[in-house]
Amino acid sequence: DPSLVEVNSFSPSVPISPSSMTNQYQFEDGPELRDLFIVVDDPESHITAIETFITYRVATKTTRGEFDSSEYEVRRRYQDFLWLKSKLEEAHPTLIIPPLPEKFIMKGMVERFSDEFIETRRKALHKFLNRIADHPTLTFNEDFKIFLTAQAWELSSHKKQGPGLLSRMGQTVRAVASSVRGAVKNRPEMFTEMNNYMETFSQKINLLNKIAHRIYKEERDYFNEMKEYGPIHTLWSASEEDIADSLKGIASCIDRCCKATEKQMAGLSEHLLPILQEYVLYSEILMGVLKRRDQIQVELDSKVDALANKRTEKDLFSEEIGKLEDKVERANNALKADWDRWKQNMQWDIRSTFTNVAENNLRYYEECLATWESFLASQTVDLHVDEDSEDRP
Repeated sequence: DPSLVEVNSFSPSVPISPSSMTNQYQFEDGPELRDLFIVVDDPESHITAIETFITYRVATKTTRGEFDSSEYEVRRRYQDFLWLKSKLEEAHPTLIIPPLPEKFIMKGMVERFSDEFIETRRKALHKFLNRIADHPTLTFNEDFKIFLTAQAWELSSHKKQGPGLLSRMGQTVRAVASSVRGAVKNRPEMFTEMNNYMETFSQKINLLNKIAHRIYKEERDYFNEMKEYGPIHTLWSASEEDIADSLKGIASCIDRCCKATEKQMAGLSEHLLPILQEYVLYSEILMGVLKRRDQIQVELDSKVDALANKRTEKDLFSEEIGKLEDKVERANNALKADWDRWKQNMQWDIRSTFTNVAENNLRYYEECLATWESFLASQTVDLHVDEDSEDRP
């Protein structure tokens, strides 16, 4: 997805205007084909008597006619992103809404409000908004426009106009529970295949996510041991005059390999782990979307059954059935289009991520191998020099 190609050229301490910020990002399909640019950057910490939270600047540049201005700059906190996601789900129940980073992303690996945590979340929020901006339907959602343009007090006022969070949660729970209870009699084969696909996908992506976290933990343990292992050889060299140079050489090799390992860990935490976690969340989202589609189907099936058992009010039931048939068709068409789009993006993301991991692994092992080969070659030369000097009379 070209819109997600990000260049890490922002400095949190240096404000950037929306007009100049678009020059900091590169788009493979060219800016002339895009009419909405969004950047999330410049995190700020806020401490009150009640809570501590982070806000992010959301800078937008657009050429769309429905916007009153071509440039906007607002500050949003995490709960504002949550509100946007819930409004999108409410307005488009059978579209695939991109996932948000979890409340505590990579829990146990980074501390909340640490620089690493904030930067990881910033990137995820940036991706979330750009995935919406690239979506053919979600990008024109009115709540999305308000999120990008309204000042804090305006957004707060707009939030109060809709149903509360608990009300929305209750609706979601009831819909899911109803879909579980009701048997879908006339589900099209395509959506049965989607359900089967997602069950398998969910199992595999969760397993990959667990393995990736285990690999990261092993890399971190190895890195911590190497940090202690190198200095030992340096201390040892002080008491072994005859092999001091060799011991210092080993310490130097360990130090270089330690730095390479640290770089390798950074690649895993910045590229592999976030993508796998994102698609773990996507698997949950897709299962929810399929259940909501089934719920619409169940409503239609129940009305058809009721009509078959009723001898009166047939005209009223026929009208309701007609509306439900249109609703099911719209839901099916929306989900089918989104499904194809999601699978294409997913396959591209997974393929490029694992290709990147493989290339980083090759560079890492080649760098470590070259380090030790160079050291061994130097020891071989020194050994030959010593042997020649001993052979001389």
